[in-house]
Amino acid sequence: MLRWFRGCLVVAPVLMSGCGMYQKSNGWRDALMMQTAQLGYRNWIVVAEASFPAHSRPGVRQITADEEIPAVVDEVLRTLERTEHVTPNVFVAREMRVVENDYAPGIDEFRKQLHGALHSRETTELEQQSLLTLMEDATKSFEVLVIRTNTALPYTSVFMELQPGYWNADSEDRLRDRIERQRMEKLARPLP
Repeated sequence: MLRWFRGCLVVAPVLMSGCGMYQKSNGWRDALMMQTAQLGYRNWIVVAEASFPAHSRPGVRQITADEEIPAVVDEVLRTLERTEHVTPNVFVAREMRVVENDYAPGIDEFRKQLHGALHSRETTELEQQSLLTLMEDATKSFEVLVIRTNTALPYTSVFMELQPGYWNADSEDRLRDRIERQRMEKLARPLP
């Protein structure tokens, strides 16, 4: 009996470390799927560079991905495409376009990889500080998911503001126009 117990003590850490390694390799992807299912309109996802600040504010969820930004952006967009309930407006830092490879070795290759990972989506460029302000304002009322990556290049974080996947700005404009027309028609009716 004692021999069996000692054997279990030797084997258990090996089995548990194997489970931990599996968890680590798929952990952020599983967490991403679970988190995106809970996110909706006006929530944000930030795929962040390694030096992105950790936030202690309520409403900010954080995941660590042991990958580079382009691979994580690709996975986030694929996951959002499968959910169909939201679609992202993608923002990048304006500064990223002008950072020189001499000062940030690897930035030229990063830009190429990011372009491919964006799935032909249009991006909006804003200054990094403006993006951080938008994200911080969003945390006052909405959830923000921050996925920290291994990327160690300046101004490379990718910000995504989620919009309804089944209702776009054109649909909303048409609805508002129709409501306004009906209101005006009602006002224009002669009095009895």
